[in-house]
Amino acid sequence: MNNSAHTISHTRSFRFNAEGNSLRLHAQTSLPSLGENQVLIQLAAYSLNYRDLLNMQDINGRRADLIPLSDAAGTVVAVGKAVSNWQPGDRVSPNFFPAWHDGVFAPHHLASALGGGQVDGVLAEHVVLDADAIARIPAHLSFAQAACLPCAGVTAWHALFERGQLQAGQTVLVQGTGGVAMMALQLATAHGARVIVTSSSEEKLARARELGAWHTINYRQTPDWDLQAMALTEGRGVDHILELGGAETYQKSISAVAFGGQIAQIGVLTGFNLAPNMLPLQFKNANVNGICVGSVAHLRALNQFMEQHQITPLIDKTFAFEDSAAAFEHLRSAAHMGKVVIQNS
Repeated sequence: MNNSAHTISHTRSFRFNAEGNSLRLHAQTSLPSLGENQVLIQLAAYSLNYRDLLNMQDINGRRADLIPLSDAAGTVVAVGKAVSNWQPGDRVSPNFFPAWHDGVFAPHHLASALGGGQVDGVLAEHVVLDADAIARIPAHLSFAQAACLPCAGVTAWHALFERGQLQAGQTVLVQGTGGVAMMALQLATAHGARVIVTSSSEEKLARARELGAWHTINYRQTPDWDLQAMALTEGRGVDHILELGGAETYQKSISAVAFGGQIAQIGVLTGFNLAPNMLPLQFKNANVNGICVGSVAHLRALNQFMEQHQITPLIDKTFAFEDSAAAFEHLRSAAHMGKVVIQNS
């Protein structure tokens, strides 16, 4: 190991309890040996995603003592002997899928997802990762801000820019005001697109307008938000819809999408039981793109765009490392707007 003075064999981490939906702190967690192509990262901040709540609840589908979370940012403190592109002191973030470096998605990429199933995540003070599974943090971002990007930011980037090929002047609709939705708002607005945001909270919609939303729709006051979206686009429909709701919103997304438009299938906030009528997509020549986060190349492209436009992610609330359980509860409350962050001082 290069820089052996920084060798760390044990670290603190949080793990899921086997018997229920809770966390416990492990004061002494062993780290694997540092391979020749790996880096040791001291993590300073983490962010939560809706997926983390699902993993916590999935007692039968995950390893009992799993370390949760996929999103973090920190500093390289040691590198393996074959690593030449990173050095101690570099500020980096792990990719959600460590095995997906670039190119077409493959089954083994899915199995590598951090913090799900059998693969430990990043809610620890230190992690060991392959050197090609990380990305450099934009210089203008803090660790807390950078920790918001690997899942929510990359998902929005992948949907809009990689698969969607978003163009300036096009319209985008995002559902809700969570991490993916707010990142999509910021990215699309910076690119010159017009963004419609839906929410049931007037306070959150007002904040979305401050962040650059072109129009907002309160779906409680306007249940037929798809018709409102059609009216806002003068009957043409929305060019890009980030479908984050799932079962209760999908049919309206199909109704609201433009002829030749695109729906990015991302979220399941209202459940997994999708049974929409897909026929209108055929007669609209519209596309549905399944989006499951993204590659290291996507994360690096996102970081470059963030730096170019000096975009800072919206953070709702920050919790101390020791209060990680409270961060989960805050996310569960759905009171947040943007990202929920854990910081390790």
